[in-house]
Amino acid sequence: MLSFAQNQHKETGEVFIKLLLQEKNYEKAYAFFDESVKSKISSALLKTTEQQLENQLGKFNNIIEINNENSTYFYYADFEKMKLDIKITLNEANKIMGFFFSPHREFNKKNLLGSDLNIKSDNITLKGTILIPEKNNLKKLVIFVHGSGPQDRDETIYENKPFKDIAESLYQKGIASYRFDKKTLTNPESFNDKSTIDDEVTNDIVNIITYFKENDQYTAYEIILLGHSLGANLMPRIAGKSAQISKLILLAGNARPLEKLIAEQYDYLYKQNPSPELQEATKKIKEQITVLTSKSFNVNTPKEELPFNLSGYYWKSVLDYNPLKEVKNVKIPMLILQGERDYQVTMEDFELWKSTLKNNKKASFISYPTLNHLFMNGENASEPKEYMIKGNVDEKVINDIYNFIEKN
Repeated sequence: MLSFAQNQHKETGEVFIKLLLQEKNYEKAYAFFDESVKSKISSALLKTTEQQLENQLGKFNNIIEINNENSTYFYYADFEKMKLDIKITLNEANKIMGFFFSPHREFNKKNLLGSDLNIKSDNITLKGTILIPEKNNLKKLVIFVHGSGPQDRDETIYENKPFKDIAESLYQKGIASYRFDKKTLTNPESFNDKSTIDDEVTNDIVNIITYFKENDQYTAYEIILLGHSLGANLMPRIAGKSAQISKLILLAGNARPLEKLIAEQYDYLYKQNPSPELQEATKKIKEQITVLTSKSFNVNTPKEELPFNLSGYYWKSVLDYNPLKEVKNVKIPMLILQGERDYQVTMEDFELWKSTLKNNKKASFISYPTLNHLFMNGENASEPKEYMIKGNVDEKVINDIYNFIEKN
């Protein structure tokens, strides 16, 4: 717990920021500085500084979170144009000795819920968090499967943590879960020019399932996979490699080829922001997609000529995988969810899953009119800057996931 002095310091910084940036009461804000600092600045200088900052950063909105390191407090602040830290150092008399703006610093915080659990997958140790409900444990364990790229266990995107939201909400409802840092984040050297989608995702998930099914502590648990984006796309593939999965949950999984989605995304973003830089980026990615889909493409095609600088081996594994074909072989219950405002994976993909599985009585489908790719609420057309706004996975999504898991 924070000591009384620490609480005082924390509150002093908050009041100072409010006076300076919201109320613009420069005289009162100036009074918060130590005498040794006052001799170097004036309330007039404080006013000029604040006005210059507002021109650069836009209006101050709110404080997102507060961290401290000894007597220096980091107020993570949301401005109209960007987010950054306001660093305030206080002395024992609770007076300000230092006042700076700096890029946001991440503080490592121990998970408030759950405990660390490391699982060996081939020659890599996957670092993760296990949540086991202490009350009303339904003996169902959800394993989270990330989207593409080097993702952490919470699937952190700016201030948003969709996997953490879902896992902790399910925990309160009696459902266990395991989420982990992808090895492309913790061990990037393990991903090389001969790596495939199985090396990136599938093999680790199969090894995690095996770990739980071979561990006496968890043998009574049903295993449910929850995949998002690429993770959802790969659900049929993973299900084909393990007979120990009881249910699949697909959140915003692409049914169409990845290269088609990439081209669409660039066109969409250029339409939202028709800048010369984005026009050039769109032109380049389409040239790379042309190489990828040409007859001359092979595993030895230089990766510089391919989308995202990924190797020919990786792209061949993507091209060889057809989720709509493999999902027809899945015999376990599936829940397929889609945000209707999602521009990365669209309703076209959702409709393809539906039409492919129309005769499968074990497949359920739900779409949400106001949700984006992270299953968070918004208005109007979705765009990347929306992900910078702190939000949470919509409660209806979590309830739909829970109801699907809880059904026998």
